[in-house]
Amino acid sequence: MERRITLKGQEIQYEVRVSARSRRIGITVHPGAAVIVSIPPRGSILAAERFLHIQADWVLRQIKKFENITAPKYTPGGTAADYKARKSEARKFVRERLKYFNEFYRVKYGVISIRNQKTRWGSCSIDRNLSFNYKLVTLPIRIADYIIVHELCHTQEFNHSPRFWALVSKAMPDYQKIRKQLRGNGMEIE
Repeated sequence: MERRITLKGQEIQYEVRVSARSRRIGITVHPGAAVIVSIPPRGSILAAERFLHIQADWVLRQIKKFENITAPKYTPGGTAADYKARKSEARKFVRERLKYFNEFYRVKYGVISIRNQKTRWGSCSIDRNLSFNYKLVTLPIRIADYIIVHELCHTQEFNHSPRFWALVSKAMPDYQKIRKQLRGNGMEIE
């Protein structure tokens, strides 16, 4: 649900999302000045607003940074017809790339799902099930590979710790550059 708050004299809109994976409050700002506050299941709106006030300078800087950026170049989500037409192509592509990278990592994962998610490119469940957006097939191969490697590494490290990034860097030493591209386009993976 969209909410409003005034930070340092500037009114902004933000959205609160409860995330079972969150242990603490986090803020992300996407192109178009979309401010999202993630809170753990036991978090509160009051705590989210307090955190927004604490991080006001950073939030306002990020909003200003994105003011001149138009819609993202790559966007998740699409029409039902497009999803239906490309789902099997996406499934084949993801399976091939997972097989390729798993020759290197040799990890176990569960079910592979192809979905039409509106805000995510990929995710990994606690049961090691991998979910990918069908529009992965429309991305440049290096970006698609990064998303696949990112989720594959979550089967071993279910966080974004230094150990997780060390795993990612084994197959993608330039992951930081690709990650920057993703952020610049408002893309999200978990």
